Amino acid sequence: MPTQLHRFIDQAYETGEGPLYHPDEDSLYWVDIPNGHLYRYDFATDTREQCYSGPSVGGVTIQSDGALLLFKEHGTITRWDDGEESVIIPEIPEVRGSRFNDVIAGPHGRVYCGTMPPDGRLYRLDRDGSIVELLSEVQISNGLGFSPDTERVYFAETEAETIWQFDFDVESGTFSNRQVFVDTRGDQGKPDGLTVDSEGYVWSARWNGGSIVRHHPDDGRVVDRVAIPARKVSCLTFGGTDYDQAFVTTATAGNDRSVEGDGAGALFRFEADTSGVPEYRSQISLPD
Repeated sequence: MPTQLHRFIDQAYETGEGPLYHPDEDSLYWVDIPNGHLYRYDFATDTREQCYSGPSVGGVTIQSDGALLLFKEHGTITRWDDGEESVIIPEIPEVRGSRFNDVIAGPHGRVYCGTMPPDGRLYRLDRDGSIVELLSEVQISNGLGFSPDTERVYFAETEAETIWQFDFDVESGTFSNRQVFVDTRGDQGKPDGLTVDSEGYVWSARWNGGSIVRHHPDDGRVVDRVAIPARKVSCLTFGGTDYDQAFVTTATAGNDRSVEGDGAGALFRFEADTSGVPEYRSQISLPD
């Protein structure tokens, strides 16, 4: 079982999401999606700052050189380097009027990025900046994660109440052999963001479920559950220099804490009995 849960940042974010540890900076990034804010916490100085304000950001990756990629509304993708932005993709016609929602960099530097309804999709952003559609008619594209051996990829489809498992081809970056990993119907909450620890276990945030759930990689069975004092638990990541700290984002979704829980919107931290691994880095080229 994890050690005591701490309120790391006790702020009632409307939709806190996308926590990501940056090892080069020893910092943690996260977003508040509806308000178009990106935040950074510096562990060395124990300071927090809002470092971006603009169109909504639904996901973030770290580039190989340490800059960030921001995945925004209308399918816009930019490179962000401490306030300096360059556009990689101005927009995607199918995403106009919607936005990205949860992204992850994979082996070889590609990025897998989902979008919101009404026409939810899952895309692959290739290193040359081209975009490839992998899945359509997705009922809220959410958390993604790779098994330690990179032979499998996990994908949460929130409104379908399912975490899917695919075979993953590292060289081509393709998904195949779609199977149900976890069916969350009948459980508390719907699957939102996820991450995979160093032992291959899948940790799933549960929207409207007030918890983080750890699933066994062999059969998806629940092996641990961490209660969070917020109904809408949106995502988690491992961070810290040893990747032994779990950071959890939550949301108020426009309500107050009397409705959504005493810790709604806060960013939480706990020490797990296992550790995470550094996230893969994106390697996306800027257009000529």
